[in-house]
Amino acid sequence: MFDLDRFISDHVTKRQSSMFLEDLQQNREKLQNKIQGKTVLVIGGAGSIGSSFIKAVLPYEPQTLVVVDLNENALTELTRELRSSSSIPVPVDYVTYPMDYASGVFSKMFWARGGFDIVANFSAHKHVRSEKDIYSIEALLYNNVINAKKLLDLLSEFPPEAYFCVSTDKAANPVNIMGASKRIMEDLIFSYSEKFPVKTARFANVAFSNGSLPEGFLKRIEKQQPLSAPCDVKRYFVSPEESGQICLLSCILGESREIFFPKLEEGCMMSFDKIAVELLRQKGFEPLCCASEEDALCKMESRPIESAQYPVYFSQSDTSGEKPYEEFYTEDEKVNFHRFHSLGVVEGKISGNIREIETWIQELEELFAGSGTKKEEVVTLLKNYLPEFEHVETGKNLDAKM
Repeated sequence: MFDLDRFISDHVTKRQSSMFLEDLQQNREKLQNKIQGKTVLVIGGAGSIGSSFIKAVLPYEPQTLVVVDLNENALTELTRELRSSSSIPVPVDYVTYPMDYASGVFSKMFWARGGFDIVANFSAHKHVRSEKDIYSIEALLYNNVINAKKLLDLLSEFPPEAYFCVSTDKAANPVNIMGASKRIMEDLIFSYSEKFPVKTARFANVAFSNGSLPEGFLKRIEKQQPLSAPCDVKRYFVSPEESGQICLLSCILGESREIFFPKLEEGCMMSFDKIAVELLRQKGFEPLCCASEEDALCKMESRPIESAQYPVYFSQSDTSGEKPYEEFYTEDEKVNFHRFHSLGVVEGKISGNIREIETWIQELEELFAGSGTKKEEVVTLLKNYLPEFEHVETGKNLDAKM
């Protein structure tokens, strides 16, 4: 019987227990005091990281848990999973809402509740492939920046004790529009720090998260389709459980305007092709390397059902926005490596200039309101705000690849 959690521990993170276990144990009393009896709102809570955050926070017994997500089916599965586990205490006041957090009905619900003590926002475009064309770029920037500001304005009416949202390692020296949007999002949330505490975290890929390439491997194997992956891309990985825990620690224990990140060494990196090979072997197959996508498809179609050989195509990465390496902080950021066992903290971030950000958002909305807006114009506007933004453009996107 294949055990995904065991596979992640043995072959991806290569950790048999959470890297944050010691930090959680040492701070258990603080976490209990700050969460027990509190009202909690989780936006995007049915996704991989949001649901892991929920599982991390519930043992500390909040009074209320409201979960908002556009994915109605995923909310249903989340509830079934929580209700089916004897080890996860679900509060009496537990409600899920399939709604858009930027909608009027969300505002009605928020006002009726009188706000929340703890708000965690996991609603975001997180994939580099989201910049495939001007329409996907507009949706990305609305979700990650423009709608995020609407939420912050709403929270200002009933300031929470803590507001948390996820950033990304790609926000440090960004080379793609998704990373740049998250870097601007950091400035945006910090600009509200005088109204309520704001915290965020930059961390690595979540192993087998929804929509990830490794999760795609599982689906391709289930459907008897060839596997494809870059052979020159190495990434840091955390487990789904660890992703929720780092968000919990940042949200509850972080000071306002701090950025948490996992202390991972370069030797911890894994390549996607290696994950694919290990996964196939765990499933009883041996990879059959192919010369192209067409070759892999042809070999899969002619492959005998009982064959142990499984067609794969591993190639060099050549799509826009791909960063050759990962980093969690920049040279000009003040970093504390000593506060936690497995977490570093970017400290002393200045409060963002809300007027400057509002002006930039207005310019962005005006750009999108025009006809025939080009991707290059959006990149230029991003560079106007982030002079360090060096966009990697190859003219290719991931939707063109298997």
